[in-house]
Amino acid sequence: MLALILPAAAQAQSTDAPGIVVIGEGLPLPPGTPAYGSVTIDRDRLTGDASGRLEDVLADVAGVQQFRRADSRAANPTAQGVTLRALGGNATSRALVLLDGVPQADPFFGYIPFNALVPDRLSVVRITRGGGAGPFGAGAVAGTIELGSATRDDLPPYEASLFAGSRDSLMASASISPDVGGGYVSIGAHYDRGDGFFTTPADQRGPADVRARYENWSTSLRAVAPIDADTEIQARAIVYRDDRTLRFAGADSASAANDASIRLVHRGRWQLDALAYLQTRNFANKVISASNHKLVLDQRNTPSTGLGGKIELRPPVGADHTLRIGVDWRHAEGELYEDPYSAATGLATAHRNAGGASTTAGLFVEDDWKLGRLVLTGGGRVDRWRITDGFFHETNAAGTVVTDQRFANRDGVAATGRLGALYHASPALALRAAGYTGFRLPTLNELYRPFTVFPVTTQANAALDLERLKGVEAGLDVTPRAGVHLGVTAFWNRLDHAIANVTIADNLRQRRNVDAIVARGVEFTAAARLAAFDLSASYAYSDSHVRATGPSAALHGFAPAQSPRHAASGTLRWAPEYGPSLATTIRYIGKQYEDDREIDVLPAALTVDAVASLPLTRRVTLIGRAENLFDEAVVTRNDGGSIDLGTPRTLWIGVRFTG
Repeated sequence: MLALILPAAAQAQSTDAPGIVVIGEGLPLPPGTPAYGSVTIDRDRLTGDASGRLEDVLADVAGVQQFRRADSRAANPTAQGVTLRALGGNATSRALVLLDGVPQADPFFGYIPFNALVPDRLSVVRITRGGGAGPFGAGAVAGTIELGSATRDDLPPYEASLFAGSRDSLMASASISPDVGGGYVSIGAHYDRGDGFFTTPADQRGPADVRARYENWSTSLRAVAPIDADTEIQARAIVYRDDRTLRFAGADSASAANDASIRLVHRGRWQLDALAYLQTRNFANKVISASNHKLVLDQRNTPSTGLGGKIELRPPVGADHTLRIGVDWRHAEGELYEDPYSAATGLATAHRNAGGASTTAGLFVEDDWKLGRLVLTGGGRVDRWRITDGFFHETNAAGTVVTDQRFANRDGVAATGRLGALYHASPALALRAAGYTGFRLPTLNELYRPFTVFPVTTQANAALDLERLKGVEAGLDVTPRAGVHLGVTAFWNRLDHAIANVTIADNLRQRRNVDAIVARGVEFTAAARLAAFDLSASYAYSDSHVRATGPSAALHGFAPAQSPRHAASGTLRWAPEYGPSLATTIRYIGKQYEDDREIDVLPAALTVDAVASLPLTRRVTLIGRAENLFDEAVVTRNDGGSIDLGTPRTLWIGVRFTG
C-alpha cells in the first residue's frame, strides 16, 4: 500500500511548493457538535492510565461500560461490547466505535477488539452520548465513540516503552515515525502478556481452576501523504492476535484480525472525506464444564469479513452553514463451526455450521446553522438494510443431517434523524438541547450463534427485529473561569425492541426482543486546570427499566442485566512542566444484576489507581503504575453464587524512551 501511495503523492506535489501541511486527521468538527454533549479525552490521559488499556480510559466517562466489568485480560472477547446510559441487556455494542472514521466492531459478534486499539497510537477520543445520524450512524443507538490516530505532532521520530508487572506480566510497545516525502509513516508494534490471576475466589477453586493467562500482540502501519496543499491521503493497516484462558484449564479463546483502510481528505472550498475499509476476523473458543471439567463445546472457527466505505461532501453554502451530504455502505458476513462434546466419552456428538450476512446502505444530510450566539444543528438518514443467507446446519457424529435450516431473507428501510440547539448565553454559560432517533441491526452472532457460559446456554434467534431508539436530552456547560468547565445533562431514552438474553428455563436463555428499555438520568462532568494540577470527574445516574409483555412479561419493571444505576470516575494529576508527575484515578460502579430476573447481584465496587513518573534524562522516563491499589474485590460474574473476580492489585514498573 505504501509503495503505491507515497511515491504517487510525492510526484503529485511540487517539491518546492510552500504551505503544504500534512495533518493526518479528518475534516474539522461542525460547530453544532457540542449540542449533543460530547466529552473529549486527550492524549495525555490516554497514555497515562495505570492499566495502559483503552477500555479503562473510556471508563473515565461515567456511563460508558462493557457488558462485563472485566477488562481485556480476563473477559471473553465476545463480552466486550460497549454501551452507554444503561441501555444494556446483552454483550453487543450499542455504541458506534470509529477509528479515523472506520467502524471497529467485529463483523460477526459486534464486540470491540480493545487489545488492538493501543492508547499510545491514539491522539484523542470523543464520546457523544445518544443516537447518531451522521456517517455510519446506523448502529449508534447508545452513542458514538470516535478515536483519532496519533498525528504528526503527537509522534516523535521513535518511541518505545517496556513495563514489568505483577504475576510475570510484560507490556512492550515501540514505534518509528519518519517523515517520507511530504508526509510521514508510522509503524508500531505492541506486545502484552501475563500469567494472570485466579478469577475464581479462593473458597470456590477446584483442581481445574487456573489463572487467567493472556497474550496478545499487534503490528500497525499508518501512512499520510499530501496530494496538494488541500488534499491528503491516509492509509492504515493492522494485524493482531489475542489469546486468553478463562477460569478453567483448557477454556481457551483466540481472536485474530487483518484490517486495512484508506482515506482521502480534501480541505478546499468543496470539502471531501472519503474512505474504504476491509476487515477479516476470526474467533475460536472452548467451553469447559464447571462440574466435571471436561470439554463440552469447541467453537473452533468463526471467520467473518467486514467491508464498507463512505463519501462525505461539504459544499460551500455560506459562512453561517456547515452542510454535510453523504452516503455510506457496510457489509458483514460470517459463519461459525462448532462441535459439542460428550463429557463422558470425550468424543464429538455433533457438528454445527451457521451464519449469514447483513448490509446497510445509507444516505445522510446534516446542517449546522450559526445565528449569532445560537447554533442550530439537524440531520437525517435513510438506510436500506438487508439480512440475507442465514442458515443453521447440524449433523450428528456419524455425519447424518439432523437440522438443515435456511432462514428467509429480510430487508427494509429505516429513517432516523436528530436535532440540536446550542445557545451561548454568555462567555461563561452555554445551553443545549437535542432530540434523536436511531436503529441497530441484530448482529450475525445474535441471529445465528448460540453460546454457553457454563452451565447457562443462550440460544440464537434468527427472527430478531431491529432495535429502534428515540430520545431527548438537555444540558448546560459552565466555564466560570479559564481552565474550569462544568457540565450537566438530563436525558430520556427509549430503546424499542431491545435485544436481551431472556431466561426461558433453568440454565437456558434465548435472545429475544423485549418491548423496550427505558432509561432516564442525569450526567455530570467537571474539568479544571489550575497551575500544575489537572482534575477531571464525571458521574452518571441512569434509571433504566425493561418494558415487557407477552412471553417476556415477567421482566417488566426490572433493570436490564449488567446495568448499574450509579457510576462515577475522577482523576487528579499533578504535572509540572519539568520534573516528576503524579496521578490518581478513583472509579465507582454501583450494584448491578448478572441476570434479567434480578436474582444474582454484582455488588458495588470502588477502585483506586495511581501513576508516577520521573524523568531520568531528556529522553528517558521511569514510570510506576498501580491498578486497584487497595485490592478491591470486583465481582464480574455471579451465577447462583458461582462468581468471577476482576483484576486484583497489580503493580508495574517501566521505562519510556522518546526520540
